[in-house]
Amino acid sequence: MDQQKKPFHHALRINKELCIGCSRCMRVCPTEALRVIDGKATLHPEWCIDCGECFKVCPVKAILVEDDDIARIFQFKHRLLLIPSIFFAQFEEKLTLDAIKGILYDMGFTELCTVEQGADILVDEINRYVEEFKGEKPVLSSYCPAVVRLIQVSFPSFADQIMRLIPPLEITAQYYRREYEKNGVPLEDVGIFYVTPCAAKIAAIKAPVGGYVSPINGVINMSELYNKVFLAYKQKGTSENEHCTLIHSSLSSVGIHWPTTGGEAVNIKGRALAIDSMPNVIDFLERLENEEIKGVDFLELRGCDMSCCGGILVQDNRFLIKERIEKLAEELPKKHMLDQEFRNVCSGYIPMEPVEPRAMIKYHPDITIALQRMEEASRLRGLLPDIDCGACGAPTCEALAEDIVCNRATMEHCVIRHAYQADAEMIEKIWGKKRFRE
Repeated sequence: MDQQKKPFHHALRINKELCIGCSRCMRVCPTEALRVIDGKATLHPEWCIDCGECFKVCPVKAILVEDDDIARIFQFKHRLLLIPSIFFAQFEEKLTLDAIKGILYDMGFTELCTVEQGADILVDEINRYVEEFKGEKPVLSSYCPAVVRLIQVSFPSFADQIMRLIPPLEITAQYYRREYEKNGVPLEDVGIFYVTPCAAKIAAIKAPVGGYVSPINGVINMSELYNKVFLAYKQKGTSENEHCTLIHSSLSSVGIHWPTTGGEAVNIKGRALAIDSMPNVIDFLERLENEEIKGVDFLELRGCDMSCCGGILVQDNRFLIKERIEKLAEELPKKHMLDQEFRNVCSGYIPMEPVEPRAMIKYHPDITIALQRMEEASRLRGLLPDIDCGACGAPTCEALAEDIVCNRATMEHCVIRHAYQADAEMIEKIWGKKRFRE
């Protein structure tokens, strides 16, 4: 099954019993994938990119992240935990790496390693890719899965410019999977688990784009794991455990900076820019689409504010996390000691297939019908107040017009029009005259 036909896997779920239909999630969704129907938020799954903007604003925690139960690790004899440097940087300095290692061992993990070990090998690979790229530039980073899905859905013309190299997480996972195999460990005895700072990476691991299969067996919610470690520390203190291997000596300053804003772009030759936060990313891509920005070789695009430091499942303040990462980086070498070994083992697994566009079919698959509906939606928009109040259950008047021509709503959904018909003078006092046309 090709990427275009394969359905998106989503890590975000809406608990209808908790949802109060406040429309906050609908207003912030960058792809307008949410509507309020029967007083509850309702998701259009083909438009959702799992960015987590809805998760951040829900006042009643009705948006849930569907992750793997930590108890799943006990299905395996060897339980390797891939840990982002962001996770360690959430803790104050008094809770050392060795102390965290001991707590995680007590939870059941047998080996730990830092995810960003795979970053070092990517630096040369990306520079080579950018230099040899024959298409239209800039080359777009494939690191942030929320941005990759955004491009697929909202900016499909840029899909060919997405870098065809897998992210550091997958390189590290591939390396250790093969290390176990090389040492004679049956693969069915090996469970590789990743601690994720966001929902998009859960979705990317469960249903990766680019034609590769992730070797990761499960994804653990960083917020949940952080709380477990912090609680264990508060209750029992720390216990440095010799039986659990932490491969942190192989981390480099390049790697530890990778999940932060600019951590990728700073290593790329030519004109490389770093943009974070979904509204900024969308604004930049729109300007790029309109040919307002030229002469850029590489774009590092991250959906979260301050990149992974601001992930929706990160517990501590993103600015404090960035500060701690800077301090940790000062003690690390420029490149890690396993760089060449990673290169030998993983070089054949780094390229991935092209990312296919998945443009939102707003009107109709048939182009003739779609153009007719687009023209009708434009006409209807002129009849709507252009207030974007959301009372109709759609995020904007334009979205309501689109819903109407696609038979998902009617003009009767516009509450402001009803109010205008009931008391035009009062509405005109608030919103001005000539707001409505018949």
